[in-house]
Amino acid sequence: MSDVSHPPRTAAVIPAAGRGVRLGPGAPKALRTLNGTPMLVHAVRAMAASRSVTLVVVVAPSDEVQGVKTLLADIALPDRTDVVVVPGGDSRQESVRLGLEAIPDVIEIVLVHDAARPLVPVDTVDAVIEAVRDGAVAVVPALPLADTVKEVEPAPAGLPPGPEPVVATPERARLRAVQTPQGFDRATLVNAHRTMAAAGGDGATDCAGMVERLGAPVVVVPGHEEAFKVTRPLDLVLAEAVLARRRANDGF
Repeated sequence: MSDVSHPPRTAAVIPAAGRGVRLGPGAPKALRTLNGTPMLVHAVRAMAASRSVTLVVVVAPSDEVQGVKTLLADIALPDRTDVVVVPGGDSRQESVRLGLEAIPDVIEIVLVHDAARPLVPVDTVDAVIEAVRDGAVAVVPALPLADTVKEVEPAPAGLPPGPEPVVATPERARLRAVQTPQGFDRATLVNAHRTMAAAGGDGATDCAGMVERLGAPVVVVPGHEEAFKVTRPLDLVLAEAVLARRRANDGF
């Protein structure tokens, strides 16, 4: 008797509990608006645009959970995609872990996507998923660097900023600027979070870094220039310009 093969199911976790102090005073970063719509809504739509994503888990500030639920209840998404909202933790790592705990066991692939990258194209999302389906346990989209990078010796904590001595110039051709969504075999990501928590560590700046610490391989697929992170006020201006171009070209 033959068995019909189905693609592994995919969920996306969007940690959106950060306050985004570099954007200045106001609402949490994920709730700042682009073209009148909160960045979080753009990010959820970007994940749901992939036909592979059947669940989006939004990890919201603990005092904003009900408001985020109300916000997302009013947006139009494909029927195949469910959205749930859970409260976040004190760190990004903890928030992702809480998001993972809300994912049903039938999910085999997990994406982790920054709410502050609201404009990632669906082709990039699909490329990450496809690489995991092809056997990679951890996948990150990334771009080559345009600038030369210097490694420096930072000034000791507590001292005013000043000249920092250069200790090395890495070979730029070997460097990549990493974006999201990062994609994972679900069991590998859960193991990485469990191992990091048991060690009492919180040093990794992304989930792929946690997987690297397990000794598991991480691979890179091409990223996209529109998947930039909205961190500073100038990034908001650039994001608005991208949206304006999309409306003009695609009726977005």
